[in-house]
Amino acid sequence: MSGEMRVIAMGVHVVDVLARPIEAIPPGQGGQLVEEIRITPAGSAGGTAVTLAKLGATVRSAGAIGTDALGDVMLELLARHGVDGSMLIRREGVQTSASVLPIRADGSRPAFHVIGANGQYNSADAPWDEIRSATHLHLGAPEFMGGEEAAKILSFAREHGVITSADLLAPGEQASQILDWISPAFPHLDFLLPNDEQVLALSGANDLEQGCRSLIERGVGCVAATAGAEGALVVPGDGEAERVPAFAIDVVDTTGCGDSFSAGFLRGLSLGRSRRDSAVLGCAAAALVAGGLGSDHGDFDLAAADAFAAATPTR
Repeated sequence: MSGEMRVIAMGVHVVDVLARPIEAIPPGQGGQLVEEIRITPAGSAGGTAVTLAKLGATVRSAGAIGTDALGDVMLELLARHGVDGSMLIRREGVQTSASVLPIRADGSRPAFHVIGANGQYNSADAPWDEIRSATHLHLGAPEFMGGEEAAKILSFAREHGVITSADLLAPGEQASQILDWISPAFPHLDFLLPNDEQVLALSGANDLEQGCRSLIERGVGCVAATAGAEGALVVPGDGEAERVPAFAIDVVDTTGCGDSFSAGFLRGLSLGRSRRDSAVLGCAAAALVAGGLGSDHGDFDLAAADAFAAATPTR
């Protein structure tokens, strides 16, 4: 296979402002010196777009941002990574989605988030001609538009031979409440890329593989679920589940690791690699991003990610 991948990363785009290390917010008007502060392109579409571009895909972003300065920042940051942001619609009267993330020394973090323009994008905004000419459509956080709206876009893509995928943004405690809201999209997905907490919440299962199988029974073609330091579990609709371990690294920041896994996994498949080998590339991309601050951390390409995977021990 040529490996050509023309992907549209559609949905949630977020400007992240991150600082590390932070263990507590100072009381009152107190201040605190930190080692690093960054601003990055992120979100389940935006973060995935950036890593896909690093790995050699041709990437266009689609979604909604504001006409504010944060929207300008988003376009500039995407362009720096080679992502075409010309299909991002600019909405008047609503801010670009943004998060403030205080990163703890262990890489974990709470999030302070504004939904903003991400809540104002649906099938009426979809770039149909561009979808028709893509090879892949990745839908970041379909829960924002709902499963029925997402299904309109995903079904159109599949009718035109486009490989479809999606991941979720809702944390586990919220995911349990949105199954009926997003499930109309499932039969139109070749790949669903959630994390383990989302799988268990959506399915009500106690076992990750069982939960993935439950989602496949609802129509998803294959579920590749991330599990933090445990790596990933790939459960296809037509075969045995495969576990892929995470790489042993010193974690700086977990922001964007799931998006980077999605990018690596999808890029591997586009190159004709097996699902397992594609998940290895996904874990490598996630580890490279986790080694620094922000979803766009790491100056790596496909060859560097493959070399990292070959040289780095797993957990």
